[in-house]
Amino acid sequence: MSGNWKMYKTAAETTQFFEKFNPLVANSTHCEIVIAPTFVNIPAAVAATKGTRIGIGGQNLYWAKEGAFTGEISGPMLKAVGCGWVIIGHSERRQYFGETDATVLQRTLAALEAGLKPIVCVGEKLEQRESGKTAELLTSQFDGGIAGLTPEQFAKIVIAYEPVWAIGTGKTATPEIAADAHRVIRACAAAKFGADAASKVRILYGGSVKPDNIKVLMAQTEVDGVLVGGAALDATSFASIVNF
Repeated sequence: MSGNWKMYKTAAETTQFFEKFNPLVANSTHCEIVIAPTFVNIPAAVAATKGTRIGIGGQNLYWAKEGAFTGEISGPMLKAVGCGWVIIGHSERRQYFGETDATVLQRTLAALEAGLKPIVCVGEKLEQRESGKTAELLTSQFDGGIAGLTPEQFAKIVIAYEPVWAIGTGKTATPEIAADAHRVIRACAAAKFGADAASKVRILYGGSVKPDNIKVLMAQTEVDGVLVGGAALDATSFASIVNF
């Protein structure tokens, strides 16, 4: 279960969140829990989760280890401050900041080299869904942003299916829509990396996940977990998703 805080919370608010959240999930051993705060709040999050099973991740990274890249953060830097995870290719990065399938692959390779676990995002826009091009788009994103990995590298990533039309809109893909998309992604994985690798890769669903829809989403055998946005900002709400 992963939470993406996007551009919310201060360091003090981060500490306050975990003071409330940690006890609520102290006995939650059935799944991995990952939260991705903003870069400046990572140290506070790492400190607040020390000794727990909660993992902390970055929301993005640059593919160079260091250099004259003003405003960027590298994999080794995230690792050094205590991150174990990083989100790559989120739809907002694609939509607002020029992320492409090619840069998703570069960032994924950099994350793996730094010893981080990448959560690689794919997903279609509303017009692509309505024109029946979802499978084509997901296949294209997989081929351009994931298929360039070696089998050994692929075994270390998590994939997140995020229908862009369901992110921050209040719209949620039906369980059947989510499962169908996950099947497309798994078929891509099977074609490239084999049936065994495809069965083992974890595919998360992201898009207006809330406490009141987590049960029906997770009832789908194709859905291995969720990537939560707004509902992950509230400790009680996110804990209820983790503990559904």
